[in-house]
Amino acid sequence: MPPALTSLTEDERLLRQSVREFAAQELAPRARAMDEAARLDPALLPRLFGMGLMGVEVPERHGGGGGTFFHSVLVVEELSRVDPAVGVLVDVQNTLVVNALLRWGNDEQQRAWLPRLAADAVGAYALSEAGSGSDAFALTTRATADADGYVIDGRKLWITNAAEASLFIVFATLDPAAGYRGITAFLVPRDTPGLAVGKKEDKLGIRASSTCELVFERCRVPASAVLGEVGKGYKVAIETLNEGRIGIGAQMVGLAQGALDHAIAYTKQRKQFGKAIADFQGVQFQLARAAMEVESARLLVYNAARLRDAKQPFLTEAAMGKLLASEVAERTASLAINLFGGYGFVKDAPVEKLYRDAKIGQIYEGTSNLQLQTIAKALLA
Repeated sequence: MPPALTSLTEDERLLRQSVREFAAQELAPRARAMDEAARLDPALLPRLFGMGLMGVEVPERHGGGGGTFFHSVLVVEELSRVDPAVGVLVDVQNTLVVNALLRWGNDEQQRAWLPRLAADAVGAYALSEAGSGSDAFALTTRATADADGYVIDGRKLWITNAAEASLFIVFATLDPAAGYRGITAFLVPRDTPGLAVGKKEDKLGIRASSTCELVFERCRVPASAVLGEVGKGYKVAIETLNEGRIGIGAQMVGLAQGALDHAIAYTKQRKQFGKAIADFQGVQFQLARAAMEVESARLLVYNAARLRDAKQPFLTEAAMGKLLASEVAERTASLAINLFGGYGFVKDAPVEKLYRDAKIGQIYEGTSNLQLQTIAKALLA
């Protein structure tokens, strides 16, 4: 019989435990200060690399952990129990950037970048623009071919990890008239002339995670910078984002679990009318329902990740996992604030931050409406 979805192998259990301890020791003491400063503690990045959390799936021959996609999901979940801002930093690195290079990069590109991404280089995924959010392929950023390669001009918005990134996967169109078939993906190092990291957004939640605009003005890249095939950038984007949604689902499951953990601990110690509020049936029922929802979301996310590693179809399952996990995260964080009472509404309590962090889960890497559309198309196909 196949094991239960939540049954972990020994190496998966060891990884989860080590990341859980790392998050408690390294993230928890920094989370509030990073949130208030709206920036990642620079001392944290070397620790993330040192733990092997930035190159989970990078093959061992390139200096990485040689792990599975499911390993990345576990890492993102455990980090996000403490600080979802760090969870998304690691998620984008592993499920988008490293994943795209593993699938679409040629030998030369993998040799050049995978060792760095595992050791000290942060990656970012530059797809979104002012007019192309949910309509991801309505790109205006242009790439013009010439004798020496390509020249990129345009602007990208909402680029996660942009402040720290050494490498950007940039999507630009060679032929707007060709629609999505004109899109090509490029590997663009940060120090490429003509590339500038612009305004950093001041966000509601996941504030330690950098979100910036990118400006390309006559940014010249060689032909060897093309990731995958010319005109096939839409495949790179679609297939990578389908997997990235599982990572966001894991982030939201971790956030929800963290909020629930805080709520349980607080209701056990908070006394009203002579006893802990956890002794009241009304509180118990709310906690029980929240635990049921968190476990349901976890099962959907784990199932999608297991299917992906098994090379089986997972698109619908990924959409379901991301959709439910993002909704459960918001509900659970809201409940945690309610159970904390007035204390939950101030920044001294950790649940206020988790509530703000939860909102983005229903927006990035495909809005909730897009996930519903994906599920509905599969049902009606």
